[in-house]
Amino acid sequence: MILTRAAIVVLAGWIVLALAAPVLGLDPHRVSLPHMLQGPALSAPLGFDELGRPLLDRLVSGARTSLLVAIAVVFLSLLLGTFIGTVSAWLAGTVDHVVVRIIDVFLAFPGILLAIALAGILGPGIDNVVLALTTVGWVGFARLARAQTMTLKHREHVLAAVALGARAPRILWYHVLPLIAAPLIVEATFSIAAVIIGEAGLSFLGLGVQPPHASWGSIIQEGTRYMLVAPHLVIVPAVALSMLVLAVNLLGDRLRDRLDVRRWE
Repeated sequence: MILTRAAIVVLAGWIVLALAAPVLGLDPHRVSLPHMLQGPALSAPLGFDELGRPLLDRLVSGARTSLLVAIAVVFLSLLLGTFIGTVSAWLAGTVDHVVVRIIDVFLAFPGILLAIALAGILGPGIDNVVLALTTVGWVGFARLARAQTMTLKHREHVLAAVALGARAPRILWYHVLPLIAAPLIVEATFSIAAVIIGEAGLSFLGLGVQPPHASWGSIIQEGTRYMLVAPHLVIVPAVALSMLVLAVNLLGDRLRDRLDVRRWE
């Protein structure tokens, strides 16, 4: 229970900071060379980076970036994957066979490596990061939606709707999607953590958000050159990233347990 509450506090703090960043009066791009690589101070509780920019301001700006990317990627992946998975399972036959083979091809490559390759081809930028991560992320939703739909399409209420002449889109929308929503929501929760790590990894490699805009991955990458003289440039964003991912995963586990119908049997 304590861990769950701590996870909620961490996640809520991340969301609030990300949403409130434009109105907090922060200046993550303010260069002050006299303060370069300095530690925590009254004007910058987390210290300054190699250009004298306040690290706290840049972390908050990076939190906004990760939130926008996470929402966009998970939303698009959920829509695309659910549509493909449910339609594939409902139509079955050749369509389902082709979709399964496509999913197998995507699963043959590690997701982050495929995202790096796509981001490298598309070029750096937040839009291309969203596109690359969505191209990788829809597969998990499609597999889950397909498996759930395959088990539901032969249920009595679905067969009754078919017998009454209901069209396939109506059946999927009213009789299938409500029953597969719970596992899809849990999958989306875990996907948020994966997307945050993926965005940070791409930015660390220079394929994500470009300077002077901040991303937790780019902040860590810039700080690695000064590890011996200013370790806070790496430690602070790394701890923030680790805490956020851990909090999302803990809440995902908690949500999965709450939505597990076997728990109530």
